[in-house]
Amino acid sequence: MAGIIGLATASSKHTISQGESCSHAMKFSCSSEREELVLERLYRRTEIEQRSIVFAERESYGRTGVKFFPDPVDASDKGPSTAQRMVAYNEFANRLSVAASNRAIASAEIKSSEITHLITVSCTGFAAPGFDLHLMTQLPLGRQTFRTNIGFMGCHGTMNALRVAQGFLSANPEAVILLCAAEICSIHFQYGRTPDDLVANSLFADGSAAIVMRNEPSVINYHDSISYVVADSDEAMSWRVGDNGFTMSLSPEVPRLIEQYLPPFLETWLAKHGLKICDIHSWAIHPGGPRILDAVETSLRLAPDAVAESREVLSEFGNMSSPTVLFVLEKILTGRKSPQFPCVALAFGPGLTIEAALLMS
Repeated sequence: MAGIIGLATASSKHTISQGESCSHAMKFSCSSEREELVLERLYRRTEIEQRSIVFAERESYGRTGVKFFPDPVDASDKGPSTAQRMVAYNEFANRLSVAASNRAIASAEIKSSEITHLITVSCTGFAAPGFDLHLMTQLPLGRQTFRTNIGFMGCHGTMNALRVAQGFLSANPEAVILLCAAEICSIHFQYGRTPDDLVANSLFADGSAAIVMRNEPSVINYHDSISYVVADSDEAMSWRVGDNGFTMSLSPEVPRLIEQYLPPFLETWLAKHGLKICDIHSWAIHPGGPRILDAVETSLRLAPDAVAESREVLSEFGNMSSPTVLFVLEKILTGRKSPQFPCVALAFGPGLTIEAALLMS
């Protein structure tokens, strides 16, 4: 039994309202009043009130007092290089991952020295040594802790990490696993006005989440998972390394693809466990954006309150990529008075890939 015995999250001390964020983006993406009106409409449609951002425009970065995203010199200015952005990633991923992991270990009521396996998740930066080794030093963890990194898989990375954790627990009955996802999406703010860049700039945010798992029954137990890659959908969603940060492409077809492919494979999978869609008491859905949540709600014929926690996380924090699904799960556990289990967690990413997990009490 893969029991989740500790769960915690950490977000930036800096938040920026969606209105402030839109005003900031106008300097980099608009050259006319019409373009400003279009951008305002886009930001309103995200249903985000504020976002967790490690540095907002009004904040200076580092000791130099120079803004990390200076105003563009001309139309060819694309902002900080990828190398410069990776320096910032390393600093802030270290900070947030330590905060989330310390809280998760405290929630599990264990000592950090009991951790035998560390699984880290991230798609917004690279460093070696990375925040996994920073966690070993700062928590601290034993020098023989087994480390595994789930890298560059996108918003569903935590779902893949949970599957890896279950495998470790099956192979090592005495294992105690710390899983930590950390993303600094804001460092990939893009200068310019391509539709994909405008959408990404309007949605993404920063955060970290961690869980502790071991082979014992708990309030939350990881029961099973499934993965589905939609055929011929390579270009529906992508996340690529560029010269000035990482860039995202997101086809408007993604919600339709989710509506078409999610119900049949999910129903077949749940049936293997003697369950139907109507038997699921809670849904921890990664809030990739309001249209993603609408597609899940519509295609599965869910009641509006079934995705309430996902919408709340999107509104309060923004899309933090891989940790976000654990923010939603935390909100379900702390806020719901009605039965919480069975619970299905869902996340989506490049592929187009759909990842699902079944959580039981």
